[in-house]
Amino acid sequence: MDISYPTVSALFSTDLYEKDAGVYYFSGSRVALSARRDEEADVGLRFTIILAAVACWSSPGDLLRVEQSDEAMGSTFSVVLYGSDRRQMEKAADAAFAEAHRLDRLLSNYRPDSEWSEVNRTAGVRPVKVSAELFQIISDCLKYSRQSDGAFDITVGPLMKVWGFYKGEGVLPRPADVTDALTRVGHRHVRLDAAARSIQFDRSGLELDPGGIGKGYAVDRMVEVLQRSGLHIALVSAAGSSIYGLGAPPDEPRGWRITIRAPDDPDKSAAEVFLKDMSLSTSGSSEKFFQAEGRTYAHIIDPRTGYPAQGTASVSVMAPRTIDSEVWAKPYFINGRAWTAAHKPANTRVFVCDDVKPRSCGWIQ
Repeated sequence: MDISYPTVSALFSTDLYEKDAGVYYFSGSRVALSARRDEEADVGLRFTIILAAVACWSSPGDLLRVEQSDEAMGSTFSVVLYGSDRRQMEKAADAAFAEAHRLDRLLSNYRPDSEWSEVNRTAGVRPVKVSAELFQIISDCLKYSRQSDGAFDITVGPLMKVWGFYKGEGVLPRPADVTDALTRVGHRHVRLDAAARSIQFDRSGLELDPGGIGKGYAVDRMVEVLQRSGLHIALVSAAGSSIYGLGAPPDEPRGWRITIRAPDDPDKSAAEVFLKDMSLSTSGSSEKFFQAEGRTYAHIIDPRTGYPAQGTASVSVMAPRTIDSEVWAKPYFINGRAWTAAHKPANTRVFVCDDVKPRSCGWIQ
């Protein structure tokens, strides 16, 4: 086999890496949740991958392979592409990353000039007319909230701040502060006017948080860009926590082989899956957490109680759309096995690791 080695390579920190040819490993225990890359080192589950800035070589069926990565939404987005036209693939990858940056400008609650931030600033005072895209996203989020019995709630922003997980690594709040934050949380306080395409809060102090949907939505849009560019075999990853496998790589007809790592031991495998026109997202209690007064507090907050969810170590969800797998990983984590078994759709698979010793992991039937 003739191999054309890349001339430029870079070292990236991510959870998705190729240890063996065609075998990708996925940590279900950490997500890059903020733009501060140094936070990842504190988690202790840091992995590295040497990805070529543009890496191409021959593969079965004379297909070329391209790997690229870029930073957006405070996370590393990566693509692995197969095709026959190197220039087409490079242009498609650039277009996909451009889409991720566009969505960062639309959805970021860290950027004051984003449309999302404008809603947070103004909707408590008056209705805010928004783009059709943002209106649909927020409308879908309210639907997720109703379907999840409130376990998913994009108004969780005040709680993320009081627990120190917004731009921070966590802090133990006073109970009174949690109670106060809860008065400014609740999807029922978001009013949508479809005719005016506007959003309004029925009380001040609400803050929408895109953390539970942004990366998954971006991965789906990136896949659409690649498909419109004529590519049909690709792996797209956001921070290693939300992944979509388009088609199947040339050496594995079952799809992109992904290993879900055990939440408390990155050297152990908890499960293995194949993604073929399918997504995988994971939420875990060891992604971002702190310890105080002899207890561990993770960043996955139950918006109904105001406190971090207990009893689950990690949840991995397979679904046809990445936004769905990312969104539902949190309600399944918060609501537990019994609720998940009763409510998960037939086209969705859920893998749960309980927060018990010894660790118990398995697929929800």
